[in-house]
Amino acid sequence: MGVIKWLLDAGPTVFLPLLLFIFGIVLRIKLGKAFKSALMIGIGFTGLNLILGLLTDNLGPAAQAMVKNFGLSLDVIDVGWPAASAISYGTTLGSLAIPIGVALNVILLLIGLTKTLDVDLWNYWHIAFSGSLVYAATNNFGLGLFTMIVHAMLVYFLADLSAPTVQKHYGLEGISFPHGISAPGFVLALPINWLLDRIPGIRNIHWTPETIQKKLGIFGDSAVMGLIIGIIIGGLAQYDLTKILNLGITTSAVLILMPRMVAILMEGLSPISEAANAMVQKHFPGRNLYIGMDSALAVGQEAVLSASLILVPFSLLIAVILPGNHVLPFGDLATIPFMIAMMAAVFGGNVFRIVIGGVIDIAVSLYIASWITPLLTSAAKSANFAMDGATSISVLIDGGAWTTLLIVGLGKLMSWSSMAIIFVIVLGLMVWLNKFKKIEKVEQQ
Repeated sequence: MGVIKWLLDAGPTVFLPLLLFIFGIVLRIKLGKAFKSALMIGIGFTGLNLILGLLTDNLGPAAQAMVKNFGLSLDVIDVGWPAASAISYGTTLGSLAIPIGVALNVILLLIGLTKTLDVDLWNYWHIAFSGSLVYAATNNFGLGLFTMIVHAMLVYFLADLSAPTVQKHYGLEGISFPHGISAPGFVLALPINWLLDRIPGIRNIHWTPETIQKKLGIFGDSAVMGLIIGIIIGGLAQYDLTKILNLGITTSAVLILMPRMVAILMEGLSPISEAANAMVQKHFPGRNLYIGMDSALAVGQEAVLSASLILVPFSLLIAVILPGNHVLPFGDLATIPFMIAMMAAVFGGNVFRIVIGGVIDIAVSLYIASWITPLLTSAAKSANFAMDGATSISVLIDGGAWTTLLIVGLGKLMSWSSMAIIFVIVLGLMVWLNKFKKIEKVEQQ
C-alpha cells in the first residue's frame, strides 16, 4: 500500500517513465537507449500535462463564469474528475484498484485474451470508481472487488477493439487507449456514424481542419480558429477585453502546442513499443502487443479540441433544456476532449460529426449522472470527501458513461448474478476478438 500511495502521489510524469525504463531493460534495450526513451516519455508527458493544465485553468473558469452569468441553476453539481478520482482512491476498496488491474492485465496477456499492456496505472481510478459505487449500493466488499475486475476486463477489450482505428487515425503505431471514459465513447460513436452515413445531405457534410482551412483560408487555420473560439467563449463568459484576448491566445496555443508534445512522447515510446512487439513475435508468433496509454495523446488533435470548445456552451444549454436532468455541468466542462477523443477516430476527424456525437453523448451522460447522484454522494461521504456544503454531487464524465450505467446499474439491481453475466459476456468477447477473429483473418488470407 505504501508503494501504491507513492505511485499515486508521484503522478504519471514520474512513475510512467520509471515503469517504462524498467520495461525497456527487461526487453534488453541498451541501458542508455532505455534511459533516453524513458526521459523523452517523461518530458512529453510533462509537456502534455502543462498544456492540458493551461487549457483547464483557463477554460474551466470561463465555463463557470458562463454558468454564473446566465443564472443557470440545477440541484446537483458536477464536481469533475479530480474529485471523482479522489473519492475513488479514497476508500480501502478503491486503493486496491491498481494491484488488481495490474495482476489481471498480466494474466490476460499471458493467456492471450488481450493485446494491451496497460502502463497507464493512474487511470485505474476509473475501475475504482465503479467498484466504489457498487460497494456504496450493496455494502458488499467482495462484489465491489469483482466489479473492478469485470470493469477492467471491459476496458481492455474496448482498448483492443478500438486500437486499429485509433492507430490509423492518430498515427500512433502500437498504441491503445484503455481509458475508462474515452473507450466507451468509441462504442457509442459506431451506431451514430452508421446512422449519419444513411441520412441524405447529412452524410455528405465533412468538416475537417484541412477542409475548413481550404474553404476559409486564414480563418480556417488551426491557430486562428483557436483564437476565434477562445474569444467567443470569453465573450459568453462576459470577460473584459484583456481576459477575452488572453483566453483566445491560450486556446490557440493549446491547438498548436499539444501535437508537438505528443510527438515528443512518441519519440520516446517508439523504441520501447518496437522492442516489445519484437519480443512478442519471437515468443508468440502472430501476436501483437499494444502499449496502453492515456488518451491525452489524442485530445491534442485539432478536430478534437475544436469540437470540444464548441461543445462547452452546448453542454450548458443541453443541461438546462433536457427534461428530467438534475446535473449542472461544471467541473468536467474542461474534460470534454477526453469524452470525444476516441469518437473522433470513428468519425475520421469530421468536426461536424464529432459535435453531433458529442451532443448525444453529453445528453445521455447527464441522465446517467443524474441517476448515479445518490450513490456517488454516499461514496463521497465514505471517503470523507469535503463536499463544501453541497448535499448532492455527481460527475459528468465518469458518472455519465454508459459503462457506469451497465456495471453499477446491474450490480445494484441483481448483485452477483448480474455481474457474473457481464463477466461471461466480456470474457466471450475477449475470446472472440483475440482467438476466433484472429483465425478468421488467417483463413481469409
